[in-house]
Amino acid sequence: MRSVWSTLSAVGVLLCAASVALADAKDGRLDIYFVDVEGGAATLFVTPQGESLLIDSGYPDNGGRDRDRILKVAKDVAGLKQIDNVAVSHWHLDHYGNHAALSTQIKIGKFYDRGIPETLVEDGKFVERVGAYRAAAQNKSIALKAGDKLPLKSGKTPIDLTIVTASREVIPNKGEPNPFADRHKPQEEDKSDNAASLSFLVKFGRFKFLCCGDLTWNIEAKLVTPNNPVGKVDLFQVTHHGLGVSNNPAFVLAIDPVVDVMCNGPKKGGDPNVIKTVKEAKSFQALYQLHRNVDLKADQQTPPEFIANAEPTSECKGVWVKASVAPDGESYTVQIGADGKAREYKTRKE
Repeated sequence: MRSVWSTLSAVGVLLCAASVALADAKDGRLDIYFVDVEGGAATLFVTPQGESLLIDSGYPDNGGRDRDRILKVAKDVAGLKQIDNVAVSHWHLDHYGNHAALSTQIKIGKFYDRGIPETLVEDGKFVERVGAYRAAAQNKSIALKAGDKLPLKSGKTPIDLTIVTASREVIPNKGEPNPFADRHKPQEEDKSDNAASLSFLVKFGRFKFLCCGDLTWNIEAKLVTPNNPVGKVDLFQVTHHGLGVSNNPAFVLAIDPVVDVMCNGPKKGGDPNVIKTVKEAKSFQALYQLHRNVDLKADQQTPPEFIANAEPTSECKGVWVKASVAPDGESYTVQIGADGKAREYKTRKE
């Protein structure tokens, strides 16, 4: 595996906030923030060394709504003075829409993506839109491939980030046989950029977190059948906002997440069949939704105390979800907003 990420620069001691433990060199925790961008995606990591990585950045426009929500979490909650690295999982506007706008409000270090295509069939304005991203990255974004390792600076507990899918390619199919491989029922080939999504596997000690952008059904199966090189994970960002064209049971049940976070919107994602699949996992304990799906009944989604935002878009306050991993990687908490209850989960033994 080739190394593509030089050591990130430390951002200094982070600010304190009531009822929110911030990751820094003193407390040794790994923090992961799931920012509400109304059915897009924006996931912010702050390592024990104070290094930061933002994966995706929500929609542009809307009066700067998603940009401002990301900035609020980064600056006011996580206490960052800069974002050391940003990544784009794939080239849909709800995932890279604010990278350029953010760069005008906070210093950004390096830019990572899967490589910038010349055109995008599903977006006739792609060339124009991606121009702002190119400018923000000064045409120096780094293209990632399946198998690339991003060597984050580790402290006492090692941290590791591996790209497990990129541009429809996956890491070698080694590992234990997937007992759920027969649950894969091939779908029509997805020619959109969703299928080309980068997938990020983060390990912190024994703790494992997986984020797959908008990866779709057949590539999910390609990753974990007939063998499962990913293994089982503790925390999973439900793929593609919880849409049914993703979250193949052969994939979800193989990685067997304990806790799931769904970055859905009031009317985007949160498919009841996906929720059913997530809850079918043997080790399942909790599903957190960034939004209540306003089109579903209460018993079709997660309980209200695990939903960050219950209001429609016009009334939404943009409450975030935060996972915080203990310094030794042996446990983690998940909470909703600054005042939410921090529920503790044990890192799996497998």
